[in-house]
Amino acid sequence: MTTCFKSTAITVAALVLAGCASVDFDEAVSSANQATDSFTSGKLALNQTAEQREAKAKLASDLLSKPLSSDDAVLLALANSPAVQTLLAQSWADMSAANQAGRIANPIFKFERVTFKDELELGRILSFGLLDLLTLPRRQAIAQSQIAHAKVQLSASVVEQVTQVRQAWVRAVAASQVLQYAQQINTTAEASAELAKRMQQVGNFNKLQRARQQVFYADSTARLASAQHAALASREELVRQLGLTDAQAGQMQLPDRLPDLPKDPRAPALVSSTAAGQRLDVQLARSQLDAAGQAQGLNLLTSLLDVELDIIRSTTFDNGGGAGQAFAKRGYELGIRLPIFDWGNAKRDAMNARSLAAANRYEGTVRSATSQVRESYSAYRTAYDVARHYRDEVVPLRKTMAEENLLRYNGMLIGVFELLADTRDQISSVVTAINAYQQFWLADAALSASMTGKPTSVMMAAPAASGAEKAGH
Repeated sequence: MTTCFKSTAITVAALVLAGCASVDFDEAVSSANQATDSFTSGKLALNQTAEQREAKAKLASDLLSKPLSSDDAVLLALANSPAVQTLLAQSWADMSAANQAGRIANPIFKFERVTFKDELELGRILSFGLLDLLTLPRRQAIAQSQIAHAKVQLSASVVEQVTQVRQAWVRAVAASQVLQYAQQINTTAEASAELAKRMQQVGNFNKLQRARQQVFYADSTARLASAQHAALASREELVRQLGLTDAQAGQMQLPDRLPDLPKDPRAPALVSSTAAGQRLDVQLARSQLDAAGQAQGLNLLTSLLDVELDIIRSTTFDNGGGAGQAFAKRGYELGIRLPIFDWGNAKRDAMNARSLAAANRYEGTVRSATSQVRESYSAYRTAYDVARHYRDEVVPLRKTMAEENLLRYNGMLIGVFELLADTRDQISSVVTAINAYQQFWLADAALSASMTGKPTSVMMAAPAASGAEKAGH
């Protein structure tokens, strides 16, 4: 019996040690950097030490010392944002919890002391779940599957976070540009209104003519106020995405304008070559399906019975007639939970339903993958063509019209009000072009996310009517 006890203890120890490996979170972060290299440039890291935090603070200070580009905004978010650090820490916690689920529960040691007349009995009982031992390999496999799922989920969350930063940067820069032109429109409208007022005073304008100029000035003032709030709101959204403090927010500088359009749009073949199996959402659905399948076999067994094994060793001391004698007793007990009241039917039904849901979720994700990429590419390509149209056609034509009207004004063929109205129309067309540029860069960020497997939709906005298309002033 002693040999049996030792063999059992050795077996238990070997199984326990096999399941005690801790999660290597640094390796998980490295995998996330590799999977999302185009988003993180390998800079994703969890700040755990004072030295790491100081280095990240210095990097943030360096980035904020100059106008913040889109790529710099991403680096700043990765280094500075508490949301990114929370995401990493939570992922570490999820992986550790999954790893814990794959370990065997600690055995219970019981010590009892019983006296009866002149006898003293000391009992030692080592108790552990036999079913836990038998199912340990399967539970470890499930734990590894859950850890793999958490790793893919980390990559998907990083892609989503970076995409939000990129889009917030685009909105902030575009809103700042629009505000500049709104101020110019308001300035010309104010000049028109003031000139109309003076011309009415000297009898050269009637009330209707002056009112037309005054109402446009009133409208432009309202639009300027809206543009000022939009610029502030989009800037604050970027501040939140970057996780900046009040002091850092005051240091943040944005470029004067959005980047130029790329020379050529992305080729459809390059976008469509994204393999469905490489997408993060497909990997997530697949890992959920695998985990559900592995758990089904384990839950099928545990829903039917539970077994507990107790190894017993007790010593009885006879302090009566046979004083000084000791008697040792060894043995074991098996405790089996009998399926009398609950046969586990409900548990197995829930298990089968979860497996079926996981299978259909995976199938639906695979079917939707290429459709989502096609939709994102259509939005991207449409935004590119519209922005290029404004750049190559509308804005140059407006510039030409402005130059011709200036010549006509110098030749006294048109008046100052016609010249100011044309200036306002030219500025309005530039504002519409800025909105088209903004739409393109938002669609570009969304397409990158969709190709990786974190679909992000972008609503295509219809271009605003330019001055020539608006009602006359």
